Amino acid sequence: MKIELAENYGFCFGVKRAIKIAEDNQNAATYGPLIHNSKEIARLEKDFKVGLTDDYKIFKAGDKAIVRTHGIQKQELQELKDKGVNVVDATCPYVTKPQEIAQEMSEKGYSVVIFGDDEHPEIKGVKSYATHGALVVTSPEELEGVKLHEKIALIAQTTRKVEDYMKVANYLIPRYKEVRVFNTICNATFENQDAVRKLSKKADIMLIIGGKNSSNTKQLFKISQENCQNSYHIEDEKDLDFSWFDNKNLCGISAGASTPDWIIQNVIDNIKSKIS
Repeated sequence: MKIELAENYGFCFGVKRAIKIAEDNQNAATYGPLIHNSKEIARLEKDFKVGLTDDYKIFKAGDKAIVRTHGIQKQELQELKDKGVNVVDATCPYVTKPQEIAQEMSEKGYSVVIFGDDEHPEIKGVKSYATHGALVVTSPEELEGVKLHEKIALIAQTTRKVEDYMKVANYLIPRYKEVRVFNTICNATFENQDAVRKLSKKADIMLIIGGKNSSNTKQLFKISQENCQNSYHIEDEKDLDFSWFDNKNLCGISAGASTPDWIIQNVIDNIKSKIS
């Protein structure tokens, strides 16, 4: 059986940057998971003494707090700074941009609509920057019957599918006087999704490697399923079921933006050791 990696996969620029920041700031703690990959977070704690807390209020003056790649809420960031906490910002620049857009457009009187998951930390952060509030939706149907201003600013979660984003945009455009659509989906997301789409059309089996709570990995898995029925979302080699590979000729592999190379290689090595 042949194994083929997608043309683009794994760590994106923002994650590589955040990992480097964490490694350079030993004996610190991140507020929330730095990235959505528990195995890499465990490595940072073991090798670099970078801890993790879900409660930003425990930080005291002089403590070092690393802001996760997904960003945090504006008021929480301000509280940390006001307390004298040494804030090390590892927010991905592709996430910082929609935060800035949300604040600017809200202050200019636009209704801010965000396409994404309301419970995702990235979206919680972006929403907090909209001075006059924002509406978060996952589909055009959620906009039916909603009263908005005549001017709309539309922002997308950085890891969403562009096709789904355009459905929301196409719903708003004919219904409002002015709709400003901001392309806040990051380049790495486009490239990884296109690569999965291409590979999954010819593979007999697809493995998408990444954290179960990773939004961009879930999107890759969804795209893979559209083209390859035998698609599986795994976190590491321990999730492999070797019966999946029976009578398969080509195994395609991709990975989410928070998946390190060492996990991907472990998966490949385990497959090669079991499948001739």
